[in-house]
Amino acid sequence: MDKAFSGADAVFWLTPPDPRAPSVEAAFVGFTRPAAEAFRKHGVGRVVAVSALGRSTPWASRAGYVTGSLAMDDLIASTGVAYRALTNPSFMDNTIRQVPSIKNQGVFFSPIAGDRKLPTVATRDIAAAAARLLLDPSWSGVGEVPSLGPEDLSFNDMAQIMSEVLGMQVRFQQNTFEAYKERFVSFGMSDAMAQGMTDMAWAKNEGLDNGVARTPENSTPTSFRQWTEEVLKPAVAS
Repeated sequence: MDKAFSGADAVFWLTPPDPRAPSVEAAFVGFTRPAAEAFRKHGVGRVVAVSALGRSTPWASRAGYVTGSLAMDDLIASTGVAYRALTNPSFMDNTIRQVPSIKNQGVFFSPIAGDRKLPTVATRDIAAAAARLLLDPSWSGVGEVPSLGPEDLSFNDMAQIMSEVLGMQVRFQQNTFEAYKERFVSFGMSDAMAQGMTDMAWAKNEGLDNGVARTPENSTPTSFRQWTEEVLKPAVAS
């Protein structure tokens, strides 16, 4: 980090997944600490990072990965660097993880209630927001930049859209939070990181992502239908 950020004017920061980390705090704050030290040492001008919605909600301190992301934001902001946190809901692109069950069983899963309407965002739109900020030298201070897709949808709504676009019947099935965690553990995640994923899903089910009103400024262009046509459909067909 010290070598990479020497002479840097602007930095895009994305914490990589660390499924075997001993804690959520270690995965987000611990990993970011050397970068924060380098930002301060080298006087980096601006930092843009991928983070999460939910800071102003009652669930922010119990939201697993989101809690870790918000603590990461606080660490970066404490360096005195000009900082923008790209605060996002769940990514549409996460659905790609369930392509096998969609393709072979016509079903996808989550512990979040099927009728809970939530915002989502396409990663392409997060990238566009990051690029705009990195190329704009006029901003300063610390702030959040939410990115919300054009509409709130439930998983039942998404199943209907998938069915129409994919030309096959797709349904949503809610699973338990216990089964959700056990699945991640079975993939080799540490217990702490699997619990972090589960806590995040629980908080989203409670309303974590519904605390920011959609405006023309924070609404992103890619709809779930468009994303399904352009990204999910080719993945299912492959």
